[in-house]
Amino acid sequence: MATGETGFDDVTFDLISLQYHSLKAGHDYGQYVRDAENAGHDEIASFFREVMEEDSQRAQKAHDFLAKFGGTDNTSPKS
Repeated sequence: MATGETGFDDVTFDLISLQYHSLKAGHDYGQYVRDAENAGHDEIASFFREVMEEDSQRAQKAHDFLAKFGGTDNTSPKS
């Protein structure tokens, strides 16, 4: 299995990266929801909530895939 410069296999690194970025974006979207609500744009706030939920689902799916890798060499840095 190919390993990237991090020493982790590419797929594990990619899943961790996707999970991180999905969670980070979801956190940021919370502010977007508040901004839209404070400006009286309920339809836009609803859109941001929808996007936040999609990213949450993406992060969960990445987490589930990573859990399947648990206990294998895929989750450890390669020497």
